[in-house]
Amino acid sequence: MEKLIQEFSSNISEALKIAAGATFAKPTQDIRNIVICGMGGSGIGGRIVAQWVQNYCSIPVLSVQEYSLPAFVDKHSLVIGSSYSGNTEETLFALEDAKSKGATIIGICSGGQLAEFCKSNNYQYVVVPGGNPPRTALAFSLVQLSNIFLQLGYAHATILDEISNGKNLIDSHSVEIKSEAMRVAHELQKRTIAVYAGSEYEAITIRAKQQFNENSKELCWQHVIPEMNHNELVGWGGGDNRYACLFIQTGDLSMRNQKRFDISIERTKSKTDKVETISAKGSTPVEKSIYLIHLIDWISLYLSDLKHGDPIEIEIIDYLKAELGKIK
Repeated sequence: MEKLIQEFSSNISEALKIAAGATFAKPTQDIRNIVICGMGGSGIGGRIVAQWVQNYCSIPVLSVQEYSLPAFVDKHSLVIGSSYSGNTEETLFALEDAKSKGATIIGICSGGQLAEFCKSNNYQYVVVPGGNPPRTALAFSLVQLSNIFLQLGYAHATILDEISNGKNLIDSHSVEIKSEAMRVAHELQKRTIAVYAGSEYEAITIRAKQQFNENSKELCWQHVIPEMNHNELVGWGGGDNRYACLFIQTGDLSMRNQKRFDISIERTKSKTDKVETISAKGSTPVEKSIYLIHLIDWISLYLSDLKHGDPIEIEIIDYLKAELGKIK
């Protein structure tokens, strides 16, 4: 896992090269909404990119983690299926649903059934390198999704450049990132972790939760400001030192949300002795997201190391898939 996390930067470079050689024809139908289908390590890329483009794209973008699609999906929908293995059953079911509704479909995968589905139906798709845990291949889905949005006119023109800038950012701060990650991991160990950020970075908090779940084998929850202030902040009245807070500071909150952020830190500090803040580097949400993804990945690995765990092992997921495979 250490090697795979280290390769995030080189994966971005490889993904950008793949994107440079991929061309997507604009849909013949008038597109009125976009749905990104994907689960786990593949699905989180859709959530992140959906947030990256939300202030530019003039039509709704929805990330779906399910077997079926919303009723609004029809011939005026663009449905993007992202499955690193190409065999994610929920995504394959959702794409069959999209096909039945006449939607335009694009696939992102390393092969598998998704590639065969796209080939047999003459759908556009892009192939990325496979063979690793999907959560370690996030760079490929981030870049390919961004490239699809860019080519079809749904993303800002600089999105791939910003991803590249983010790559350069983590390269130039690699020593600092690992040092900060180790410090934070020592503070968070042996606690149930709550992750908080501004709502524009909700997908990053979800990624953090997923990495603490899978790499660190820890329960974790996440929430965002300002919504957290309308419910969960009250819940901290029952908090104690079993819990730790990880606040993600991005430096681009509105004045009122920054005040909410500061008060939330102050109040949670009265309930637990472990309240940590990590700060993003970068000039744009895309660059800051790349930095935070890499920093949090290292924190999750070091948490695993501190408990002498195996960050690769996902035996329970393998068992679940095997049991589902028995259903005819």
